Amino acid sequence: MYSPQTIAHFRTPHNYGELKHPDGRGEAGNIICGDIMSLYIEVKKNKKGKEIITAVKFKTYGCAAAIATSSVITDLAKGKTIEEALLLNKKDIVDILHGLPPIKIHCSLLAIDALGEAIYQYLTGHKRPVPSDLATRHQHIEKEKQIIEERLKKLKESL
Repeated sequence: MYSPQTIAHFRTPHNYGELKHPDGRGEAGNIICGDIMSLYIEVKKNKKGKEIITAVKFKTYGCAAAIATSSVITDLAKGKTIEEALLLNKKDIVDILHGLPPIKIHCSLLAIDALGEAIYQYLTGHKRPVPSDLATRHQHIEKEKQIIEERLKKLKESL
């Protein structure tokens, strides 16, 4: 059963759409459930010279939990520094939604991964150092994407 908070984020998701010229774009998906999330960030420096995520948008193909967690991660990331955004985790999302069914917890991980991928793209695109834990997460996501692509290729060949 979904909480009223999850239903609200699903029915009227915050920050839905694309940024025309994002500073970073991240994509994450789940090979089992088929959810796919794309997340876009805009980064600007504040008065203290810190890089702040000033705009975040998402597009998600998936279930109610996937859309709700995408909405929440955009709310959480907006206004945060890159370092603060990288500290966000699934508990932050699940707490705001007042829980998720255990089978839907993976959606919160996808939201975290999509944000991480957008930050990774931003950092590498601007020739900035990438924290080692983010680089490791990126490698894991890339391996999952390869598996999905290989399975799709085999499926197309069998048709």
